[in-house]
Amino acid sequence: MALIFSNLSFHSSPSRSFSLPLSSSYSLSHTTSCNSSSTSPGLMNHHHPRSKLMEFPYVSAPHRNLMVDIVSKVEAHLSSSLLPCTLPQDVEYFENESGTAQSALLVRSAVPSSQIDFILGSWLHCGLPTGGALNITSFSGYLNSSTDAPNFLVELIQSSPTSMILILDLPPRKDLVLHDEYLKTFYEDTLLDDKRKHLEKLVEVKPYFTSSLYIRSVVSPTAIMVRIETGTDEAEQLEEIVRDHVSPIAKEVLQIWLELCACGKREVEQEEMIALAKRDKITKSKTIEIDLGSNLPRLFGEVAAARVLESLKEVY
Repeated sequence: MALIFSNLSFHSSPSRSFSLPLSSSYSLSHTTSCNSSSTSPGLMNHHHPRSKLMEFPYVSAPHRNLMVDIVSKVEAHLSSSLLPCTLPQDVEYFENESGTAQSALLVRSAVPSSQIDFILGSWLHCGLPTGGALNITSFSGYLNSSTDAPNFLVELIQSSPTSMILILDLPPRKDLVLHDEYLKTFYEDTLLDDKRKHLEKLVEVKPYFTSSLYIRSVVSPTAIMVRIETGTDEAEQLEEIVRDHVSPIAKEVLQIWLELCACGKREVEQEEMIALAKRDKITKSKTIEIDLGSNLPRLFGEVAAARVLESLKEVY
């Protein structure tokens, strides 16, 4: 589910995957919304029921804590910009007839005055024919054409207790060759590449190369796309890597996105807005067409897939 529902990712094997495309709470005492002055108090104080998404029931505690922290921090930081989730109950959580595949979604659009488009979180659990299960957790943040700043994506794809693929990126929304200031602002000055280098120093971490040329064309040059293989029969080692290395880095990248992209102000001319809107629409359409349109029916059946896709198209 690449980069847009990047967050929901429906794939039967990690080698074909990219995004589906979150219990301890993250400390939020000092976070503030980047759009608090433009939203009514009623929206700011809205309390919505705990989402099924936030259970992340099939992953380890460090994995679950990371995803819960990410979703919680984004919702708190952007609270005055975000509208309540309006997905039907049978789209927020759905499963196939046999109960071997389950998924939960959270989608929150933003108020018109915000530069946030929407946020999207998801988890997918699917039993594998060979035994074991595939678990994918994902979260994405999308911006609208009032800014040209990058989006946010994090996805963890796990097919065994000792193996995981991590995708973490600020996907660019402009051509980095034509706009060197964009490259410097979002990718050089932020030292994002140092975070990738840190992970790749671990002996258990190797670069991950997706077979999708399209996916390779839309990620940034500092994208973290790695496979973590502990090479042992103990799940604890992978859990330690998630807790001690993956989690801190993912939160650092998220903080950069929140401060510099989601809440940063950039001047965008009308002509640029039109180009951004066109590019964003194509990228979202690709997600529906290539990823969800083929994988949802296969995993969940035609009826459930049609129901979920119809709801998502309203957001996209």
